[in-house]
This record gives sequence, C-alpha cells and structure tokens, in this order.
Amino acid sequence: MKSVLAIILGGGAGTRLQPLTTTRAMPAVPLGGRYRLIDIPVSNCINSGIQKIYVLTQFNSQSLNRHLSLTYNLASGFSGGFVEVLAAQQTPTSPSWFQGTADAVRQNQELFESWDVDQVLILSGDQLYRMDYGAFVLGHRTSGADLTVSALPVDPVSAQGFGLMHADPDGRIREFREKPTGAALEAMRVDTEALGLSPEEAVRCPFLASMGIYVFERKLFFDLLSRFPQATDFGKEIIPAALAAGQRLQSHLFQGYWADIATVKSF
Repeated sequence: MKSVLAIILGGGAGTRLQPLTTTRAMPAVPLGGRYRLIDIPVSNCINSGIQKIYVLTQFNSQSLNRHLSLTYNLASGFSGGFVEVLAAQQTPTSPSWFQGTADAVRQNQELFESWDVDQVLILSGDQLYRMDYGAFVLGHRTSGADLTVSALPVDPVSAQGFGLMHADPDGRIREFREKPTGAALEAMRVDTEALGLSPEEAVRCPFLASMGIYVFERKLFFDLLSRFPQATDFGKEIIPAALAAGQRLQSHLFQGYWADIATVKSF
C-alpha cells in the first residue's frame, strides 16, 4: 500500500462533544484510557500497510500534535512513513479557515499533489471501527472504479440520518441522496443480500449508508477539487458531483462493528 496517501479529517470545533473538546481537538479526545480517537484510523492505516498519513484539524490541536509525536515514530520501523498534523492556517491563497471536508483538503492540495501515489484515501476521525483498508483499496482497484465509498448496511430508522447510496447487485453506485425521508427514502432500498449480507440481515438492513470513507483515483481526486471550487464537503457535494459527471462509483460493503462517536451520548 505504498502507493496510497491517507488523509484523516479531524473535524471542526467538535461542539457536540463538549466539554470533552473544550481544550482539545476532537481527534485528541481520550478513549479507553491512554488512547485517543485519532488512534482508530491511524492504527487501521498502519495495520493495513498505509504509512503516509496526514491529519487535518483547526481547533485546539496542541495536545493532538503532542500525542501523535509521542506515539507514532514511524521512521524507526516504517521506512518513509509518517503521521503529520496539518492545522488550518492563513496563507496568501487561503485566508480563511476550513469551510468543510473538501475545503480542508483543497487548502492543502499543493502538498498532497507533491506525492507520487495512485490512490488517495479519505478517512473520518470520529468513528469507532476496525477496517482493513488494504482490502478496501484492493476492491477499488479490482472493480476499475474511479471512486469507491465504504458502505454500512443500516435499517430504515437509522438510514434517515445518513447519506444513502442506491447500488446495482454488483455494487456500482447509481444514485446518492443526503438524509432522505418518506418516498425518497423508500426509493433508496437496495438488495443488500446480493452484496454479501445473509437473507436475515438483508431484510433488517436494506439501505447502504455512506461511512464518509472514500478511496479516489489520484487524478480524479484533484480534478474534482479543481472542477468544483465552490464545493466544501465531500459527502454533500463532491461525491454527488462525481456521480452526475459520469464517473464510475463503487460501493464497498462493511460488515464489522461500527459506531459514530461524535456526540457525548454516542461516546
């Protein structure tokens, strides 16, 4: 996986996790004693053989910087690897803070473009799960897709809180809708059994929710950021725009444990 660059989106002010985020960035919130939320995607990357890792933040990043520098000395055991925080900063070309996930990446685009990689992996910093990103990237390459979205099978009640994908039995995405309800929600039902669920699970979870985890072909990734300069968010704008532009989008079914921990209640 040396030809993959990972970008972890650390989120904004994390107001839904206050008071845990009053003095620290959301990825720096403690989890399970000595660990932090950021350790989830970072350890998933390292265990998947992905060693080039950037973390994007803009609020209270000092403790996060300290944690990463003390925890991940990749140079000692992973040749050429690194875990680096990129905090929002004002520059002549980017005078404002990050306006969304896509904007955060766009403001550091020149740095990312300097890497000679084949794929770019976009990850979220506020989810609890274990995933083999190697299998995810391999599935993407095998399918010949331009962009692959990790898909979580969900029930009708949970589905209303996600961006949903409508996919063919082979997993190719044909439609993407953000938090649909009513008839629009029913139209997004998918044969999840054909995608790999058991008959019982398929009845219970007939919808495919986007996990906010994407793997892009390098050229498409930077083309989309440039082609849609006003788009600030991947899930709400960049992904639907790529689909509308005729790009081949593929879903990758995730069947392991997953939890969103972006609120105090879920935490």
